Amino acid sequence: MKFFPFWLMIQTAFVFSPVKAQELPLFNGKDLTGWHADVPERDENPDIGPSFIVRDGMLVSLGRPLGHLISDRVYQNYRITSEYRFPGETGNCGILVHASTPRSLYDMFPKSIEVQMMHENAGDFWCIVEDIKVDNMVERRGPKEDWGITEGKNRRILNLTDGSENPPGEWNRMIIECFEDKIKVWINGDLVNEGYQSTATRGQIAIQAEGAEVEFRELNLEQISGLSENPE
Repeated sequence: MKFFPFWLMIQTAFVFSPVKAQELPLFNGKDLTGWHADVPERDENPDIGPSFIVRDGMLVSLGRPLGHLISDRVYQNYRITSEYRFPGETGNCGILVHASTPRSLYDMFPKSIEVQMMHENAGDFWCIVEDIKVDNMVERRGPKEDWGITEGKNRRILNLTDGSENPPGEWNRMIIECFEDKIKVWINGDLVNEGYQSTATRGQIAIQAEGAEVEFRELNLEQISGLSENPE
C-alpha cells in the first residue's frame, strides 16, 4: 500500500473540494423587504395602485402600472433561480440583470441586460444601454448595421430553442447565471441562451411589470465562483 504525507492529503482535499454556492436572500415570501419599485406613472399620480404585491407567499407582478421592482443590493457573480407562471392571459415580463441607472431607455427601463420571459420568447436577451455578444450574432440579432443599445436600434438577441416553455398556466423554471462577463440562461433544464463580453458585470436585479400578471413562487439568488454546465 502506498502512503502519502498527511500535509499532501490535506492540500489535495482542499484543492479538489467543490466550492458551495453562498445563498443570499432575494425574496422572503412575506413582503417586499430588500426591494423598491420604480413606476414612472407614480410621479404624476402618487395614489396609483401597486405594480407588485405579495400574495399567498408569492411575489406577483401585476403587469400595470408599468415599471420595475429593483433590488436594493448590488450583486456580482450570481445565479438566479425562479419559478414563474402567467396565471391568466400570457404577455410580457422579464428579469433584468446587472441593472444600474434607472429610466435609461424610453424613460422607463433601467440600464441592464434583460432576460425575456414573454411567452414563447423566454430566454431572449434585450440590450438596455448595455450590450452582450453571442455566437451567430447576425442570425440571431439581424443586420449588424441595425444593432444598438438605445431607442430605435435592434436590441433583441433571439434565444437558441423553441418549445422549452411549458403550456400557459403551468410553472416554468428559469435559471440565470452571471459570471464575470458571461450570462447563461436555462428554461426547464434547456440551455436557451449564452452570451459573453457583457458590458456590465455587476448591478441590481429588476423584475418587470410590463402588461401581464406573473406569479413567482420561487425567486432565489446564490453567489457563485464559476460557471455550470447545468446547475440543476
